[in-house]
Amino acid sequence: MDRSFLLRARLPLALLLSAFALFVFSLGGAAWWIGLGVLVPWLLALDGERGLRGALVAGWAMSVAFTAAVLGWFGAAVGDYTGLGPVGGFTALVLLAPLLQPQWIAYALVRELAGRRHGPAVRALAAAAAWVACEALWPKLLGDTLGHGLLGATWLRQAADLGGAPLLSLLLLLVNEGIALAIARRRRGLRSVAGTLAPVAVLLAFWSGYGAWRLASLPGLPEDAPVLRVALVQANLGDYASLREERGTYGAVRHVLDTHYALSWSARREHGADVILWPETVYPTTFGSPRSEDGAALDAEIQAFVDAIGLPLVFGTYDIDAAGEYNAAVFLEPRTGRLGTYRKTHPFPLTEHVPAWLDGPVLRRWLPWAGGWQPGDGARVLPLRAADGRQVEVVPLICLDDVRPALAIDGARLGAQAIIGLSNDAWFSRDGRGAQLHLAVAAFRSIETRLPQLRVTTTGLSAIVDPSGEVLAATPANDQAVLTAPLPVLSPPPTLAVRWGDWVGRAAALALAAWALAWALRVWSRLPARRRADDRLLLLTPSMRLVIGALQAVAGLGLASLALDMALRVGWQVATLRQLQGFALAVLLPVALAWALRAWCTARWQVRGEALVLASRREQVEIPLASIVGLRPWRLPWPGSGAVLQLGSGQAWRQQLQLADPVALLAALAAGGSPARLDGAKAAADARRDQVRASGRARWLDQPWLKFGLFPLLPAAIAFRLHQVITFGGTFGEAQVHGWGAWWLGLGIWWLSWMLGLALVATALRLLAEAATFAALRLAPARAAALRTRAFTLARALYFLGIPAWLGWRLLVG
Repeated sequence: MDRSFLLRARLPLALLLSAFALFVFSLGGAAWWIGLGVLVPWLLALDGERGLRGALVAGWAMSVAFTAAVLGWFGAAVGDYTGLGPVGGFTALVLLAPLLQPQWIAYALVRELAGRRHGPAVRALAAAAAWVACEALWPKLLGDTLGHGLLGATWLRQAADLGGAPLLSLLLLLVNEGIALAIARRRRGLRSVAGTLAPVAVLLAFWSGYGAWRLASLPGLPEDAPVLRVALVQANLGDYASLREERGTYGAVRHVLDTHYALSWSARREHGADVILWPETVYPTTFGSPRSEDGAALDAEIQAFVDAIGLPLVFGTYDIDAAGEYNAAVFLEPRTGRLGTYRKTHPFPLTEHVPAWLDGPVLRRWLPWAGGWQPGDGARVLPLRAADGRQVEVVPLICLDDVRPALAIDGARLGAQAIIGLSNDAWFSRDGRGAQLHLAVAAFRSIETRLPQLRVTTTGLSAIVDPSGEVLAATPANDQAVLTAPLPVLSPPPTLAVRWGDWVGRAAALALAAWALAWALRVWSRLPARRRADDRLLLLTPSMRLVIGALQAVAGLGLASLALDMALRVGWQVATLRQLQGFALAVLLPVALAWALRAWCTARWQVRGEALVLASRREQVEIPLASIVGLRPWRLPWPGSGAVLQLGSGQAWRQQLQLADPVALLAALAAGGSPARLDGAKAAADARRDQVRASGRARWLDQPWLKFGLFPLLPAAIAFRLHQVITFGGTFGEAQVHGWGAWWLGLGIWWLSWMLGLALVATALRLLAEAATFAALRLAPARAAALRTRAFTLARALYFLGIPAWLGWRLLVG
């Protein structure tokens, strides 16, 4: 076969092989071992692609292939739900693949960039970090990750209690990279292949060893431990629309309730149940807030059933308040009534919930099936109580909630002893893979928290999952069944995943950011000095110099007064709007005015022919080099370093020059033939001082718009989102309650607060670096420039890397 044809077909063949392997891997069970090499064909083809464009194409193609092979069932389900049909839904899914699965593109691009400057080990680590960071930062609809395919690997899956399924994905990617590298080096001989596979073997040994140890260390069930018998009622009634068409709305609800009543009585008589669980939205109206007399009668009927059977009941229904309607789980107890309600935190986008900023008549006309439920306010722990006092604290999760690790982790932190899941998987029951993948993802919540889990669904798969992630029992899909599970009254062992949360993706993102910054600084330091030289200056009259200097002094005094006020009175925090008003008026306003004046006076200098050319926006001045006889640096470097041109006439030129390094200008003048020189030892010392001060500059990182404007937005946005979630129950909660004006105002206040805080941090670091420069000029003048550069590099690292690292650490441990 023609070799050129094989080269052209390499990527398509690799996509087919990896996509097929991913499909088999996603089936779970004994197919987990395929995951150890599932990406090898694609990685080998990726090695043959050249440049970022080739990596981009390969990543995009793999995202499409993965979506089609593993999530094709979802496209068919969406098509059935929306009316597009299976083909239309599948087509839409494939077109949206890069948005649904962007980690493939991030992986390929970072792998290509890292491979240009580093070896295979760093390349693999950087690419794997990009994968998990992308999945952590990008809101993936189904919460899927590669590590979920390892549910069938009893030992390997146990590492999820350290860092969740993302940690398994990262380790799995490294194993695939090692195997692909060994195959690529096969022509170097057996020793090279063995040496490449050795780290892979060590990784798998430690990974499996941890899993075996962790599995053995999980506490067993004591013989005298109290147990609650919980009955999961799966009535196999999922097509409510058909029921309504056949029996009417009341008749459909009547049939659903009667079926669940009968199965629940059977659970008590034949299974000795202590608690009854019904699935999501089994009662498809608002419980406790009836909309009609029939609704009020049905509410009372459910409570009467609970009183008659004498068992607590947890069931899916709707809840309502002034903000809107919610998908909810209600806890009912005999005689005492409603114990509590959990509201679904993550309603499915567009089908259950439409954000307020997107909602409107146009969207409702285009998407008539879009729902109107509101997101709940996070995890809640409620008790399941038997009549004799036995009690288990549980965290309820409804459908999409169980694909988000944070809710189960929050529940464990709140003292939950078990997870109960209520779901309605009937809308993708045509293809059983959807329900299987949902169960696999949900099972990892038990591994991460070491909490047993009971999942009840309308049509299957209802299941019992133990703290090791083992699915102990599951009902068949599309079948009517009652599954009774013993739920022990025990406290779970602590896990790192519960203590630190979903830390793997955030840590990977921080590591990538540090790597990218270090790479940028290294590239910048290697640029030729001529390219890095700044030919900009300010043309200042004495009065303009005084005004700009005064504005900078006002801003500095304003910042100092705020720092003193914090130190002596309010503490090191932004506690009042008065502080922000003072910061805006005493610091930001004079800084903005000074910036505007500096922009007005900005010019560029160039030695052209026999003249010094000073070009500003308003004019261009040419000063003959022969007429420039001296350069006198400013004695007081304020508002920055600068100099005065001495002319042959004995007078100074009409405007003063503010520039970072007067010595560079003097050298350029001398190279052009000017007789300019420094007069006196004091001028030479001032020029040396200015040259040392110029050595510590970084053109981009020291830009005020980046350092004090854009950069504070990063921690401000993170803190603001946490505030929104805690206070209002979602990222855009304040907008939904008080409107978008309040939301943007709140973000602005958080941004301004972080701007003030980071300005104080930057000022403190700057003072320390300047103090080090002053000491170096006095004690070691020859090394002053190098020492200043190191001091300012350290200060920038503490600012641009230390602050995100500190914030990330607070998020991980807090």
